[in-house]
Amino acid sequence: MTALSVYRWRLAPDGLATRRQLRALGLRPGGQPVAAQLERPRRRRGPLVAYLYRIDRAKPVRPMTPARRAALAAAMAARRTCPVCRQDPGYCIPRSLGMCVPCHDNPTAPAHAAEEASRVR
Repeated sequence: MTALSVYRWRLAPDGLATRRQLRALGLRPGGQPVAAQLERPRRRRGPLVAYLYRIDRAKPVRPMTPARRAALAAAMAARRTCPVCRQDPGYCIPRSLGMCVPCHDNPTAPAHAAEEASRVR
C-alpha cells in the first residue's frame, strides 16, 4: 500500500481534481483510486480533507435516462411530502422536525390542512 501525496489547500498540481471539479468538467472518477489528498487547515477539528483524482483517467458522466429521472423525481417528492398532512409545502421537510413547519407548530390541527379543507367545500 502506497501512501497518498498530501497537498496544502490551493497548492495541488495541475492534472488533479476533486469530485466536484470533475463534475463541473462533465467527468466522474470512474473507479480509479484516489491519487492524492488535499488538506485545508482548520482551528478546532483538524484539517478539512478532500480527495483528488487524475483528470486524464476520469470518465464522462453517464447520461440521465428516463428511469433515473423518474426515480429522482419520486425521491424528491417523498422528501417534500409531509407524513402528517400528506401535502407538499413547497420545500424539503426538515429531518430535524420530521414534518412540515405548520404541522410541527400546531400538532393538533395543521393550519394549512384546515385551509385546504375550506377550499374543497
